[in-house]
Amino acid sequence: MNKKIWLSPPHMSGNEMKYIQEAFNTNWIAPLGPNVNEFENTLQSYLGANNFAAALSSGTAAIHLGLILAGVKQGDEVLCQSFTFSASANPIVYQGATPVFIDSEADTWNMCPIVLENAILDRLKKGKKPKAIIVVDSYGMPAKWDQIIALAKKYSLFLIEDAASALGSTYKNQKCGTFGDIGVLSLNGNKIITTSGGGALVAKTKEIKDKAVFFATQSRDNAPHYQHSEIGYNYRMSNILAGIGRGQMEVLNDHIALRRAMHNFYVTYFKDTKGVTVFTEPNTDYFSNHWLTAILVNPEETGGKTREDLRLALDAANIESRPLWKPMHLQPIFANDPYYGGALSESLFQNGLCLPSGSNLTNEDRDRIKLALDNFFSE
Repeated sequence: MNKKIWLSPPHMSGNEMKYIQEAFNTNWIAPLGPNVNEFENTLQSYLGANNFAAALSSGTAAIHLGLILAGVKQGDEVLCQSFTFSASANPIVYQGATPVFIDSEADTWNMCPIVLENAILDRLKKGKKPKAIIVVDSYGMPAKWDQIIALAKKYSLFLIEDAASALGSTYKNQKCGTFGDIGVLSLNGNKIITTSGGGALVAKTKEIKDKAVFFATQSRDNAPHYQHSEIGYNYRMSNILAGIGRGQMEVLNDHIALRRAMHNFYVTYFKDTKGVTVFTEPNTDYFSNHWLTAILVNPEETGGKTREDLRLALDAANIESRPLWKPMHLQPIFANDPYYGGALSESLFQNGLCLPSGSNLTNEDRDRIKLALDNFFSE
């Protein structure tokens, strides 16, 4: 059996061990330390002026802290993209609030601004003004930020950008993770760069970053003893993991280029395949890191072949692929929460597939993927 080709494996630079060893040599094994500070500084430099990064234990922690900073409390409502991973929505429930799910649009697969405004107006009509919006840059594709930001300002809503998979992506040359009042990054093992497990919160001021760090370190008051006036969380990234992040930041641009090259491999392969569409930027305003390359399979044009047929065929060749997100409004845990929109996100789930997209895929891997696709579509 050939070795497994994974969907999105970690890809080390080789320098990570230098920073980890540095932490060991100086005994900075405690949760904080020089690697955390330098990793945050590097992230901030990458994201641009007036962006302040707090390194955390996960992207989910960053969303949770973002909601706390937004003042979301029990009984509030938060508008949330339905086409996403559950980590975008779960922290809403942590706060005792209700998620109100919004459908996507076809260009970027992200929150539809038209449906968003309709939802806001309907919630206002019902006497329930939402407190915040969580918008996701799905698979590294930037959302329609001009329209979404305008709506957030129009209705005075706190805006959280879940850019978990979009580090390095841009909209009109502005980096993803910097569009909201709070930005969220994930550094999980399958992301474009990783700290093994980790994430970051991006704030617009140092004061907001410092408040996020305060909450992330158990809300410990400034006292010689342990004193707490607010509820806190154990959400800070460790100095060891931040060392991995420092090594990974050195190769971020290389990883983006390699992911985009992998995307182009699929664009070229499928250009003459009837019934298969590769998800790509709608126009030159958008630059995606193509964290994952995704396709839509239309069985009406492929002779009845479905995305599930393709997934199983790739699996038989020891190649991992994955269906697109099952929308949150279709998840059993969220079945009773409000939903606005049509069936776009549901259609994406039914017909979409993520293909192997790692920055460390080899020519041999690509040959195996091509052979598996050839065998499937020629049957």
